[in-house]
Amino acid sequence: MLNVTDVTEFILLGLTSHREWQVLFFIIFLVVYIITVVGNISMIMLIKVSPQLGSPMYFFLSHLSLVDVWFSSNVTPKMLENLLSETKTISYAGCLVQCFFFIALVHVEIFILAVMAFDRYMAICNPLLYGSKMSRTVCIQLISVPYVYGFSISLICTPWTYGLYFCGNFEINHFYCADPPLIKIACGGIHIKEYTMIVTAGINFTYSLSVVFMSYTLIVIAVLRMRSADGRRKAFSTCGSHLMAVTMFYGTLIFMYLRRPTEESVEQGKMVAVF
Repeated sequence: MLNVTDVTEFILLGLTSHREWQVLFFIIFLVVYIITVVGNISMIMLIKVSPQLGSPMYFFLSHLSLVDVWFSSNVTPKMLENLLSETKTISYAGCLVQCFFFIALVHVEIFILAVMAFDRYMAICNPLLYGSKMSRTVCIQLISVPYVYGFSISLICTPWTYGLYFCGNFEINHFYCADPPLIKIACGGIHIKEYTMIVTAGINFTYSLSVVFMSYTLIVIAVLRMRSADGRRKAFSTCGSHLMAVTMFYGTLIFMYLRRPTEESVEQGKMVAVF
């Protein structure tokens, strides 16, 4: 019989136990968080009020900014609080809520990035049909899929987190509630949660990355056929920042979620999660 203890709260160990580093990290992450929120909200408002930014590219970009604000706000405020707090705790319910929104928003963001890659493919490879094919109705339908799918996946996955049992070790080696460190400290319900986490992440990352890869393969082929060097430069410039976001976001997620949780992988994942 497992000596299962009723869980009321967890302790988030954070990035470091040194007080002077905690103060420095608080200042750094507070500045980054303010820039993130102000920058993305400003971008959303600018796109909303500017008629010249009414193309599908900016419509999808505004939703990416919205998800970025939501994503950061799910994790950062609690992390900032714990950096200056002596207790560094999070309630069990708060941990599950954080897990739910984290899983949902991760999937929303990866599929928005996939939709944006498809949009760039349509704009560069089918410029004459772009206006009719990417109408306002089509854009709304395309952007609705990531939200519906992301939150549906989270509704399925979060109960498996709720099904984990803990036997007295409530110290999470992370600065927010994430599945890998929770699995590492659990003493029951581990295998099904670990299996569903890896399989779900693998399927969804592969599917969304396939859309990105196929879109950019066709984009590169189309751009190389362009006779104008200025046209090629303009086409690549519209894709550069999107590719950078895809590389950083997918790279960190794959490193964190497509490995079995071990002491070493959880510690490494915590460092990578900062990005």
